[in-house]
Amino acid sequence: MDAQGRGRADNIDPADQWVLNPNTGEYELRLAPSAPQSSVPGPRRPASPGAAAGGGGARETASPEVPGQRRRRSEPEPPAGRRSRRQPVKKKSKAKKVLLWTGGTMAFVLVAASAAGYLYIKHLNDNITSVSDDGASTGGFSKDKAINLLIIGTDKRTGSGNEGYGDAGSVGHADTTILLHISKDRSNATALSIPRDLIVDVPDCQTQQSDGSEKVIAGTENVRFNTSLGQDGRTASCTVRTVTELTGIQADNFMVADFNAVKTLTDAVGGVEVCLAKDIDDSDSHLKLSKGTHNISGETALAFVRTRHSVGFGGDLSRIQLQQQFLSALMRKLSSNSTLTSPTKLLKLAEVGTKALTVDSKLDSIYKLKDLGLELGKLNPKNLTFTTIPVLDNPAEKVKATVVLNETKAPAVFQAIKDDVSFTAVKKKQAQASKDAAAARLKGSKSAASEVRVRILNGGAPAGSAQETLSWLQNQEGVLKSENAGNADAAVSKTTLEYAPNQADQARELASLMGLSGSAMKPGKSVINSQGLPAITLTLGKDFQGAGVSLTTPTKAPDVDSKTTADKVTCAK
Repeated sequence: MDAQGRGRADNIDPADQWVLNPNTGEYELRLAPSAPQSSVPGPRRPASPGAAAGGGGARETASPEVPGQRRRRSEPEPPAGRRSRRQPVKKKSKAKKVLLWTGGTMAFVLVAASAAGYLYIKHLNDNITSVSDDGASTGGFSKDKAINLLIIGTDKRTGSGNEGYGDAGSVGHADTTILLHISKDRSNATALSIPRDLIVDVPDCQTQQSDGSEKVIAGTENVRFNTSLGQDGRTASCTVRTVTELTGIQADNFMVADFNAVKTLTDAVGGVEVCLAKDIDDSDSHLKLSKGTHNISGETALAFVRTRHSVGFGGDLSRIQLQQQFLSALMRKLSSNSTLTSPTKLLKLAEVGTKALTVDSKLDSIYKLKDLGLELGKLNPKNLTFTTIPVLDNPAEKVKATVVLNETKAPAVFQAIKDDVSFTAVKKKQAQASKDAAAARLKGSKSAASEVRVRILNGGAPAGSAQETLSWLQNQEGVLKSENAGNADAAVSKTTLEYAPNQADQARELASLMGLSGSAMKPGKSVINSQGLPAITLTLGKDFQGAGVSLTTPTKAPDVDSKTTADKVTCAK
């Protein structure tokens, strides 16, 4: 091949050298128009003597033609030993070539994107700081159950720019603590603030220290709640145990945020809107804002949640109201279209959120945090209620610095959360027909207590509950035909009363004595007691509070001293 021929060959698009043979349906490599080749290579045919001598006559033996393809009659036979000049071959359509290139490019992009996605997920996972829950939590939230999330804000001064805030050497106490309860049907939620100066008993706490060692930290009585974290080496799991001891509610998961979290999260969402009823110039918190509405972020947001001396009575309870207003504003911003539809903001939130928060060991991956976020995202801000544990000034102090639990109001608040009762007037998803049917079971005639024949089973209540109930029914309520039947075959969460249709009057009388709701009554069949007589069955569940304590679940939340919902902007006074 001469130089000119090599130049032409170098410029040939390889895709143009493959030609479809319509008879075989296969593509064949054609190096020259006059010499089509089969898709299966064959032996080379020798040239004729005349051709070998360089004669100009036609070859005696020519390459076989592909059936259906004819050489033009005017086309001269190429000389032996030389290739003919390359004739134009019909190229693939531009659309086909674009399709090939686009397909290849897209495949590359998808592979690259998958790799980049994996690396980004790994990067976010690497951002997450997690600590052991030390067995203090339930083991993690479930999508089909109510969720209790403990959010702990510490006064730990980490990161640059935080040196000027108060005690720079703080180990990080539980200064802002909120128990967030999300209802089972996700229709509502309650954010219960726990004052840092509330006097509580901190229980013994099994902890895993930062060096990996295990340590049991002795509990203390009659101390400020905020010492449940940081003090004596206590970790966040100690705060979880303290909340369980205080409220009877065990958290599923917890999150811890320090000063930097407030600044970076508000920057990520472009600030949040808050309102003041008066000018504030607080030298302690560094907050200086005029009366009215402001969009705050960064240092100003941190100053806002730290302010207490310039609002209300100047104490921690006044600061809690500011913090609740701030969190309401953050909730509104996170649920707004401007945030959720902005890829830039969402990526920034993912980046900042994974760096800003310390989570328990059951939330230590971006996938688990995503699942929790999806559950939280089902909430409507108007059905998220912020309230505070009912408290009173500590009567033991002349100068009021701490508070104690309001034993008259607080237990009802805790019970309402345990019973998944909404603090807002939200329509529950349970069908009204089901409610009406349950209520109807309580209506009708009742037998005398002396005629009630019942077997009592312990189905998850504390040990001895069946005997305790038996004694109470016989000695105080006159239900003499009752007996302790031991433990149930399986534990149940709710106390139930099963009866046959002809025993409904006995069941209604016992439900009235026990304070059972209509939903606890289960129409079914009777059982035979130890005397060989038909009886109804009372199974004491995990909700059993003690003999004589009503088990009727409240349908209305108790009155609290203050509450607000996340959809409202309330100006701090």
